[in-house]
Amino acid sequence: MFTPFFYILKAKGVHVSLTEWLTLMEALDKQLCGASLTNFYYMARMILVKSEADFDKFDLAFKEYFKDVKSENIPDYVMRWLERDDPDEEEQQHMAEEAQKRREKRDAKTVNEQLRERLAQQNTRHDGGKHWIGTGGTSAFGNSGRAKGGIRMGGKPGLSSAFMVIGEERYRDFRRDKALDYRQFQAAFRQLRQFSSRIDEAKTELDLDGTIDSTCNNGGYLKLEWQKPRKNTVKLLLLFDSGGTMIPFSTLCNNLFQAVNKANHFKDVKTYYFHNCLYSTLYKTPECMTGDWVETRWVFKNLDSDYKVIIVGDAQMAPEELYSTSGNYRGPNGGYSGYEWLEMFKRNYKKVVWLNPRKVSYSSSIGWMEAVTAIEGLIPSYKLSVDGLKEAIKYLTGKIPSPV
Repeated sequence: MFTPFFYILKAKGVHVSLTEWLTLMEALDKQLCGASLTNFYYMARMILVKSEADFDKFDLAFKEYFKDVKSENIPDYVMRWLERDDPDEEEQQHMAEEAQKRREKRDAKTVNEQLRERLAQQNTRHDGGKHWIGTGGTSAFGNSGRAKGGIRMGGKPGLSSAFMVIGEERYRDFRRDKALDYRQFQAAFRQLRQFSSRIDEAKTELDLDGTIDSTCNNGGYLKLEWQKPRKNTVKLLLLFDSGGTMIPFSTLCNNLFQAVNKANHFKDVKTYYFHNCLYSTLYKTPECMTGDWVETRWVFKNLDSDYKVIIVGDAQMAPEELYSTSGNYRGPNGGYSGYEWLEMFKRNYKKVVWLNPRKVSYSSSIGWMEAVTAIEGLIPSYKLSVDGLKEAIKYLTGKIPSPV
């Protein structure tokens, strides 16, 4: 039973084991979800999905397999009827009392047949009641009501027991493979903290372990011990590709910039910009204006090798922009190709990573793929997603070896 659903789940990236699938079949055999598709949805998700990060993938698979249940075409004029303000407290109480009196059970097939009948018969907006498509009341169709089982259209959930929620994607933000937002950046960068007590300050922080040892050695009489405060010693150099094919990712890069600069996790943060590849100059602003730059060699000289370097870019460039030594349209190369400048960054800094916000399609132009492949072979490169940033930070903190 439902074997195609099993394969759709696998295709969507939900890792379902055979044991978990057999458990679901056993639950169905025992009729634990009755005839309710909603109950089946929650029971299947509870058994098959191990992490909320896969809820969105599960929903996509569920919608694809049970397409006949969710494929009712709701006319626009019906959706307009369903636009309303939330019911007040008195109205909510009334609807709850009505629902308590009328707890009829509905199965998926019956509900969909009734919906088709209502769509054919109804010609006006309806609020309250128990029959027509509308808002409030105990009807199986509409929103803001208190029906047990049914189809919600528009509005906010009532009892959250509908067979489907049309047009809703509730779990996209839980996915680990999605692009990061501001809060996720902040959380991820906390993992980059490296504390050290080797700083030139007075011993002002209580040494708990030392205090316990000294108190024991002092016959039980309290003897406080102090130590130098531990502060984050991480220094970060952020380099952003700006303009051109990176324009669609401007908001994403701005979120990263804001998260880093508003955090107190780092001893020092420096930010510069480039276009397509690193050359002999780095720009001070994302506009990459000629002359508003610093010499890359100045950066090598003034920012020591302990800086962790994060380069953000899609690496979408023609081969000559990576390999030419004669210059590029954004400025001079200083006699070296972009690839050679990248090699110099690797020699000058202990840890360098490249974060790519674009999923590279292997059907892209050969030139662009050549540059992407060359950079990935030189610098550890990761997708700019939740999982990708976590892996990059593990490398920057020495928890995993270099992938190249």
